[in-house]
Amino acid sequence: MLGVDVVIGQVVPAVGAAIGAYGVGVLSRAEDEAADATVRLGQRLLRLILRRSGRRASIESAVTDLAAASGDPDALAALRLQLRMALAEDGSLLAELAALLPERPAARADGPRGVGIAGQVTGIVSTGDGATNIQLR
Repeated sequence: MLGVDVVIGQVVPAVGAAIGAYGVGVLSRAEDEAADATVRLGQRLLRLILRRSGRRASIESAVTDLAAASGDPDALAALRLQLRMALAEDGSLLAELAALLPERPAARADGPRGVGIAGQVTGIVSTGDGATNIQLR
């Protein structure tokens, strides 16, 4: 079974996309035929979480805040925290969400000097002979 961090890493972007597309209306909006797959997945995941979680009010509040903040990373982090707590409290919900998520391809590092990345990279990834890398902050 996938762990909480892996599931959260896939659930939050989908739910965030749905909130970005529909704002606070994501809490009540029916599935829109024109919505892309990520938005539809986010809606399905959010509906399931809200239906099953004892943290419904806290999650709805975080959704409302994120919709009003239009992509604010702090608001997204607040939603992530609420979802993480809900999944940590309910292992069967975690398993049900994991089953709905698309399978992630295995990280591959083909060929000489290939780089396989699973997750997010915030620093330099470099291959090659004699490369000079400078990261400015």
